[in-house]
Amino acid sequence: MTPRHSPWDALLEGEEVVHRSVERARRAHGEPVPSGLDSRAAAALARRGIAALYTHQLDAWEALHRGEDVIVTTGTASGKSLAYALPILDAVARDRSARALYVAPTKALARDQARAFAAYGLPGLRVTTYDGDTALDERARVRREGNVILTNPDMLHVGILPRHDRWGDVLHNLRLVVVDEAHVYRGVFGAHVANVLRRLRRLAAAYDADPRFVLASATIANPGELAEALTGRPATVIDTDTSPQAERDVVIWNPPLLDPVLGTRASALAEASRLLAGLVSRGLRTICFTKSRRAAELVHRFTSERVDRELAGRLAPYRSGYTPEQRREIERRLVDGELLGVTATEALELGIDIGLLDCAVSVGFPGTVASLRQQWGRAGRAGHGLAVLITGEDALDQFFAREPEALLDRVVEAAIVDHANPRILDAHVLAAAFEGPVRAEDAATLGPAAVSRAAVLPELEHTRAGAVWKGRDYPAARISLRSGDTESYVVVDAASGAVLGLVERERAYSTVHEGAVYLHLGAQYVVRSLDHRLRTALVEQVDVDWYTQAKRDSETVVQAELSQSRSSGVDLSFGRIVVTEQVVAYHRKAIADGATIEVVPLVLPETTFETEAIWFSPDDALLDGLDRMPALLGALHAAEHALISLLPLWAMCDRWDLGGLSTNLHPETGRPTIFVYDGHAGGAGLAERGFGRFDGWVADTARLVAGCPCRDGCPSCVQSPKCGNLNEFLDKAAAARLLERMRAAA
Repeated sequence: MTPRHSPWDALLEGEEVVHRSVERARRAHGEPVPSGLDSRAAAALARRGIAALYTHQLDAWEALHRGEDVIVTTGTASGKSLAYALPILDAVARDRSARALYVAPTKALARDQARAFAAYGLPGLRVTTYDGDTALDERARVRREGNVILTNPDMLHVGILPRHDRWGDVLHNLRLVVVDEAHVYRGVFGAHVANVLRRLRRLAAAYDADPRFVLASATIANPGELAEALTGRPATVIDTDTSPQAERDVVIWNPPLLDPVLGTRASALAEASRLLAGLVSRGLRTICFTKSRRAAELVHRFTSERVDRELAGRLAPYRSGYTPEQRREIERRLVDGELLGVTATEALELGIDIGLLDCAVSVGFPGTVASLRQQWGRAGRAGHGLAVLITGEDALDQFFAREPEALLDRVVEAAIVDHANPRILDAHVLAAAFEGPVRAEDAATLGPAAVSRAAVLPELEHTRAGAVWKGRDYPAARISLRSGDTESYVVVDAASGAVLGLVERERAYSTVHEGAVYLHLGAQYVVRSLDHRLRTALVEQVDVDWYTQAKRDSETVVQAELSQSRSSGVDLSFGRIVVTEQVVAYHRKAIADGATIEVVPLVLPETTFETEAIWFSPDDALLDGLDRMPALLGALHAAEHALISLLPLWAMCDRWDLGGLSTNLHPETGRPTIFVYDGHAGGAGLAERGFGRFDGWVADTARLVAGCPCRDGCPSCVQSPKCGNLNEFLDKAAAARLLERMRAAA
């Protein structure tokens, strides 16, 4: 059922709209403010007009008073921030020496919450921000005066913990630690943050403090498991949501099919600009989420060209890369209502208060159902809203376009964190040893694996006090929390000497090899040289009509089979493997049509890393009629690509976090075999998640391939943007038969 009179009805009448439904409104249910709240904190709530609490806010308060850690997992705009603000206000009102630490994944969110805390007007509440934008002369004042300190994991890791002697008073009086947007901390980033939080717990204990942890998360499948993985302690799950929810139109918009044979569609960015222009022209406040900074800028530009000059002045892009002053000005204009439309990257997906919006448009599936619901939750905060997903050519997008119920009825994904991944853990053990000797009793905070690694790491010296760092620098500075590789390559503009970015060593050979086209803020650069000793790629800005794609040779060696099950007609294995890759050439391809202009041979070193994988060898019955070359290899290769494209439905990840290999004869299995593995060294728990959900994963993949209207395979089904073989030897029809047989055998 859809409403008859919505201001956007005329925009939704084309064939591009493949689904439209209504999410019904939910009325609020309030609870009295707890009588045990300090009277000054209660007065602060009253000044904000807060006379009652939602159930999850009250439940969090009561659990914290029982001495429990909590994770609050409710929908967007449900008032999660009050669930952690309330105990902070109470603690500061009762004890002026009490300190609280708020950790957010972005600077923008931390600064937004700083404004929200200050608005309570509690006497004695001193809200301070400690991030990369904090002036050097301000940092001492933050340590000395701030009793609510807002920061991010990176500054906690590199600015607070290694210098804990300067933060002794904060750590000694630390009562509460808030970890906001906890669902963001998954995979490699989550593993790093989990170790940072364990190091924080260890140092707080050294200063005689035992703070409670309050985590706030979007709705995910495993909130309790995530909280314990991040902090090392169990947490009470608070998930009863009695906050109001506006009625909302939900629309899936699929750009028109331009070539049924090739499966190409009209540009999702162009469709987004057309829809955004139509919405803002009707006076509807709209946010449009894109998956990259370049896409945000392009949608903004295309939209501005579709409207008059006055209306164009009320549009703005919002992405990382702006100065702090630019970001805050855009945020102010949003909150004040000056802006009608904004195109944004995920920075505004998080809980930043940007006022009341009518519409939220997502350009491309953002990777997880949880993220999509976060984005859509921006729509209709003041009344009836519109939430739109404009699907791209990606396989997952087109799967949802053809089967919207698979998206709208889907249980949200699980956030996977493995803090004990040795590739990540070792670096944090070294950082912890710099902060203080690592002893056996530190297993209670750092974890047993960390103490075991401290005993064997050669960078540590073993003393009677414990394992200590014997270097002259401080090891935390070597660790990038957003990467699994400590040996990144620096991309440098040869003309200006400016650092444009960092590339993990594992990806450097395929993305910044000599001759590669490197994109930065929408500009093209060609790599002129790659120095392996200095780990530096020198680039030169160009304007060309071609791009590059690396060709890789890969092989896998099974190290250990850890589990096996009979699933979907195959003997499925999970375990540790070693992946060896070598870039052997690159193709220069025309931007206009993807045609190969030139193939350039390369000689680059092999890269080898250990990771986790699932693998299986289809038997003769599953391969009946497909067992001759080239159909056999085409079936396996296409099925591998399709499986990789849909694993993000079951584990919160991106297809770029995964790798795969398919072969008609693997030397260890002696049979045709498909591998799907975690793309980061050591693994991040993604393949293991797929192992446990294999039947559903295969069923979704079979439906994806069978339902794609293309003839021979396209980016919406079996072609992969990261294929090391440049999407050669793919047989869509054979893969569809194999996957359907596996689905039927489940």
